[in-house]
Amino acid sequence: DASAPGACASHVRARSGSSCGGRDVGGGRAGLAGPVWKTLPPCRLALREGHSRILLTTQNWQTEGATDGIGKAYAEELASRGLNIILISRNEEKLQVVAKDIADTYKVETDIIVADFSSGREIYLPIREALKDRDIGILVNNVGVFYPYPQYFTQLSEDKLWDIINVNIAAASLMVHVVLPGMVERKKGAIVTISSGSCCKPTPQLAAFSASKAYLDHFSRALQYEYASKGIFVQSLIPFYVATSMTAPSSFLHRCSWLVPSPKVYAHHAVSTLGISKRTTGYWSHSIQFLFAQYMPEWLWVWGANILNRSLRKEALSCTA
Repeated sequence: DASAPGACASHVRARSGSSCGGRDVGGGRAGLAGPVWKTLPPCRLALREGHSRILLTTQNWQTEGATDGIGKAYAEELASRGLNIILISRNEEKLQVVAKDIADTYKVETDIIVADFSSGREIYLPIREALKDRDIGILVNNVGVFYPYPQYFTQLSEDKLWDIINVNIAAASLMVHVVLPGMVERKKGAIVTISSGSCCKPTPQLAAFSASKAYLDHFSRALQYEYASKGIFVQSLIPFYVATSMTAPSSFLHRCSWLVPSPKVYAHHAVSTLGISKRTTGYWSHSIQFLFAQYMPEWLWVWGANILNRSLRKEALSCTA
């Protein structure tokens, strides 16, 4: 891992390399240099106006995040619409590469903050300092820990359980706590929290993961009720399977592109729902799956989940054998 606990803010311009400035904080450096950033009113029309705005996206610890999978694709999609980007993840080397690639490709401003959300509470003060006086228009919480493969609860290590709590639940909540006051003060902003289709019903062999994603779904929906009148749009995004590094390239899931889209295809569809749908899967075939999940009896969901997860576990174990 190229990073350490703490936060490091680094600025990358559209046509140049990156530099890291500011004072030392928690093993890294905080303090962002650069132009004044404008905010994004959370509506579809605003995405088309072409103004300079910010997106903040947080890491998906271990498997994907701001530098991979849905997080990277979502950042690229909004950068293609003219938004300036701040990426947060724990791998500084990957962050630098992705930030420069986005800046060069889409001619927007990018910044990075290096932070390991599994480290617990101490990382948030440096993050607050790094984001101080920055107008965050959109927060995308793509933060999460997944199982190495579906397995029974007692087979998970205690470290993995703490990571699920610290990353899936605490990090998403505290990042909202960091940026929401500024949005309320400006009376505009959007928060997108990426949950999971496994939150629909209790999902065996993913018990802790699905429960943490159910928390994110309920948390987002409650925030929407609390802050909609203050000009804040809060979206709960509930994807089913997307062809990321979580699924092996040889997996049968990768062979069903209409059912399991690539991160790029998924992000393109999901961004089009921003400011319109408060709770959505973000993709048409996932909406069909969600509809069935909502209305099927729980025993049928559990039966299907057990079959799918046993198959995925068997495939994962055969790949590592």
